[in-house]
Amino acid sequence: MPNTEFKLLDKLREALAEADASSMRRHRKLTQSPCAPQVETAGRRVLAFASNDYLGLANHPQLVEAAADGARRWGVGAGASHLVSGHSAVHEALEDELARFVGCEAALVFSTGYMANIAVMPALLGRNDEVFADRLNHASLIDGALLSRAALSRYAHNDMEALADMLDASSAQNKLIVTDAVFSMDGDIAPLPRLLELAEQHDAWLLVDDAHGFGVLGPQGRGSLAAAGLRAERIILMGTLGKAAGVAGAFVAGSRTLIEWLLQRSRSYIFTTAMPPMMAHVLLNALALIENADDRRQHLRTLIACFRDGMASHAQRLMPSNTPIQPVVIGDNAATVDIAAALLERDIWTPAIRPPTVPKGSARLRISLSAAHSLAQVEQLTAALGEQLASLSTTQG
Repeated sequence: MPNTEFKLLDKLREALAEADASSMRRHRKLTQSPCAPQVETAGRRVLAFASNDYLGLANHPQLVEAAADGARRWGVGAGASHLVSGHSAVHEALEDELARFVGCEAALVFSTGYMANIAVMPALLGRNDEVFADRLNHASLIDGALLSRAALSRYAHNDMEALADMLDASSAQNKLIVTDAVFSMDGDIAPLPRLLELAEQHDAWLLVDDAHGFGVLGPQGRGSLAAAGLRAERIILMGTLGKAAGVAGAFVAGSRTLIEWLLQRSRSYIFTTAMPPMMAHVLLNALALIENADDRRQHLRTLIACFRDGMASHAQRLMPSNTPIQPVVIGDNAATVDIAAALLERDIWTPAIRPPTVPKGSARLRISLSAAHSLAQVEQLTAALGEQLASLSTTQG
């Protein structure tokens, strides 16, 4: 008789049971409405602080109409990769506009931010090279470094002395420093001027992932590098288009030579179907909205201040963030899940973030603010959250 045992599947069942026991198992929450401050989920209408739609553009009427116009003009699919037949005039226009907007010579559009980040390092580095990465970088940057087969050295979060020592000790042929600009789970900003200074001293590339700064920081939302007043040929800028831009996709920008090299060598660009041209059409409209959204960015700054003021009595649980990402650290996995559930009972959705997304013992609620939120909605959040944290402190005390 055939052996009907399948021990490999049994191991997965056991691992999932262990994840349940430690409050580590993730679950998707099904929404039945567009991305907005208030969404429908599980038959209820809840106040959501869960998306990265920082400027409130994901359901903007102008972009919805642009999607319809783009579909009528371009259809709904590109049909092939960019290097076969999928690169249209609207893709080219989007790349030109992105390069202009961020102040670089050229840009290359990708279907997702993950694909952009795993494209760059393998195209530039190999076995005799070295990547120097902030320990809190996004997973896609870690994967990009591993795919490059270069040595990977990770420095403590924003520790420039440690990074300088690593660079001094390195004998790699080619070096690349890589960092998030705004860290996605902490909300703080990398010391970009010092990073560029170290890159220049050691003749290294500097790859900056500005997924959470693009559209929000800098003049007209041009991003973290513009906010810091930095520009250099050795800088490689990655930005995503599904957060503040409200749509989807990503881009890498830099010197014309760099972008041409990535076009020739980036596997996640070469071997995938191009972004639908209708989406590129929508993104051109989104860029125009971002450039003229100073009022939204000002309102967002007001909301950030309102949230932090409202949480003043629990300031020890906040992280030093002046961005729309406002983490509230609980620590214990189960307590974090319980507080998120209690808030949901009051029709407020705040995601519970646990390891391995964040370091062990630092489980948190990741509050994401949007320019589409109102002051009253943020005050509603701080009042409800404050009550839960006070109750937790009493229990722990």
